[in-house]
Amino acid sequence: MGTHGLNRRTFLLSSLAAAPSNKIRLGVIGSGGRGTLVMGVFQKDPDLAVASICDVYEPNLENALSAAAKRQPAAPKAVRDYRQMLDDKSIDAVLIATPEHWHHRMVLDALAAGKDVYVEKPLCHTPEQGVELLDAEARSRNIIQVGMQRRSYDLYQEGARLVAGGALGDIHMIRSWWLNTQLGGARTTKLDGPLDWAQWLGPIGPRPQDPDLFRRWRLYSEFAGGIVADQGAHVYDGIHMLMNAGYPLAVTAAAGRPHAVSGNTPECVVVTAEYPQDFIGVFTINYATVRYPSRLDQMNHLDGRKARMDIGREELRIISPEKAEPVTEKRSERGFGYATDLHVQNFLECVRTRKRPSAPIALGFQAALVVQMANLSLKTGRRMTWNSKARKVESL
Repeated sequence: MGTHGLNRRTFLLSSLAAAPSNKIRLGVIGSGGRGTLVMGVFQKDPDLAVASICDVYEPNLENALSAAAKRQPAAPKAVRDYRQMLDDKSIDAVLIATPEHWHHRMVLDALAAGKDVYVEKPLCHTPEQGVELLDAEARSRNIIQVGMQRRSYDLYQEGARLVAGGALGDIHMIRSWWLNTQLGGARTTKLDGPLDWAQWLGPIGPRPQDPDLFRRWRLYSEFAGGIVADQGAHVYDGIHMLMNAGYPLAVTAAAGRPHAVSGNTPECVVVTAEYPQDFIGVFTINYATVRYPSRLDQMNHLDGRKARMDIGREELRIISPEKAEPVTEKRSERGFGYATDLHVQNFLECVRTRKRPSAPIALGFQAALVVQMANLSLKTGRRMTWNSKARKVESL
């Protein structure tokens, strides 16, 4: 190759390295309430376009297409099979906001197609799926962000700094609770439009169409981990972040019987997770009580030897045992809803810079694993342990 060829090649390579495109074309897989909301957060980025939206339920697809078109010059393409979206080479990243039973397969397929991925929590449905996703992440160069928005939230970042700085002293117990309701109402017997039932079922396999299952899949154990997993993944990720902890040593759980008209998972559960950092994280969820305002429905108490920290959705307090009153108080200026904005911003920054995001698969799996072990404890009546070398759950 001559000098001219070398100079031209060097110029091209340096130009690519110095001026990567900031434009991002996003595909949305799953456009229900959460998916459409998070899609709107993505659209706040002026250099992002929603290129296509996939859903198997026509009312959700039509609503999301309309919502997206109002915020950008060109309307997105409608897709009814997510694999067609992944085959589109112009798509840079995908937002996966489907029911839990599809997360594992779709993330694997998206990575295989070379897409960056933002996937809602819980990351996966079983420990075995989580291990497979860990291995896929290790083989991939793609950016993967799990929707654990506390990782990007300024209030939780400040809480983690206070704990690391010794403001509470040694912490051997964290007590967390979440109060709300999923009782009342009747079973859903009719849908508002066409649904590709076989494709919605996907990896679960064939069964008669059930509108109630479609609407309340979170309450059915074959499709999700129940409310303890749906909300517990957030809570335990927050505990892991505050305590700089990861995989649990063991998990035990107890629960009441289900009371809702739908599903087979309990509303009242107590989970105790033991950690190698010499603390236990106790999570109590009660979704058979009154409905609370969202800013008041969840709390974490970190019981330190020097002081206690209470951190909820929007406020943080350090309470002195001598004064029995807050000695430090902090409030999120923009509220908990802005945590999703920050988390999406972090993902898009990492798509552009190729840096590690706030909540990669490893952290998403650690949180999902705790609540999966809790459900296994409920099923077996035994204390479940995590074998870190074999990377599997065992029972005692």
